[in-house]
Amino acid sequence: MKPDISSLAKQILDGDRRALSQAITLVESTRIDDRESAYILLEQLIPYSGNSLRLGVSGVPGVGKSTFIEAIGNHVIEQGHRLAVLTIDPSSSVNGGSILGDKTRMNTLSRKEEVFIRPSPTGSTLGGVSRRSRETMILCEAAGYDVVMIETVGVGQSETEVSNMTDMFLLLLLPGAGDELQGIKRGIMELADLVLINKADDELTSLALRAQAEFRSALRILNPTMTAEEQVDVLTCSSRDGSGLSEVWATVKTYVESQRQSGGFSERRTTQAKNWMWMEVYQTLLDSFKSDNEVGLKIPHFEAAIKDGTLPPTLAARKLLDIFLKK
Repeated sequence: MKPDISSLAKQILDGDRRALSQAITLVESTRIDDRESAYILLEQLIPYSGNSLRLGVSGVPGVGKSTFIEAIGNHVIEQGHRLAVLTIDPSSSVNGGSILGDKTRMNTLSRKEEVFIRPSPTGSTLGGVSRRSRETMILCEAAGYDVVMIETVGVGQSETEVSNMTDMFLLLLLPGAGDELQGIKRGIMELADLVLINKADDELTSLALRAQAEFRSALRILNPTMTAEEQVDVLTCSSRDGSGLSEVWATVKTYVESQRQSGGFSERRTTQAKNWMWMEVYQTLLDSFKSDNEVGLKIPHFEAAIKDGTLPPTLAARKLLDIFLKK
């Protein structure tokens, strides 16, 4: 049975967690009728969104992103905030399935009334996020969550899209900077608004302090024209012990406030909204192209010609597009 969209919107505005979960399932659906309902729902709720602080969290494998989010999340709600955590799990390239296990790794946080945690699969979307992460964020904001954190699947060549949908991008790294500097992609370092050396506890404390100094030096080399005030900060913290978390949150608030005063905050949001529109145009066209029956019939023929070396891939693409566009 199709949901009553107006009623669903009202329930979300009233903070109904079950209605919020139902709405997220609706916007993540690929069914045509569900997408139409999702558009109506989003149009009704978008005037009530945009009032949260949006944070992206990414990091190298084993850095403890979920543990960090649980620790900083508990600190955030102690400050009187309501927190939504959107965790992104990798989808299998074989069968499309995903683990969706982050909620079970945030035991204390998931039990808090002020917290809403939603895991979503990446699907075929690159950039470490779900295609519907932005829409989910709007729904959470309309439900009254004033801090939204998005945890990406990890750090890789394409793990940068989260910076295009958040107000601040936090990059988590491990102690032992010498080895890490070799493995971190320059692009993600340049996108980070705050770098955190996590697991700065026990015997790793000295390594974390050395990593902090080395990453600060590396960031100055990456951004030689920036003033000292403009340089990306590098902090140490321990998600296990809670040390450094209050400084991390204070730095987040200071950064966002300075962006608001300079106009960079609203400019970033505007640019992100435009990019979102064009990404949706691109993805929708690609979906339509792939689902076209006539194109589907021709694909095996062109793939065979490419394999035999009788047709350049660029020309095959052009021919397929001609079939689609002429319709």
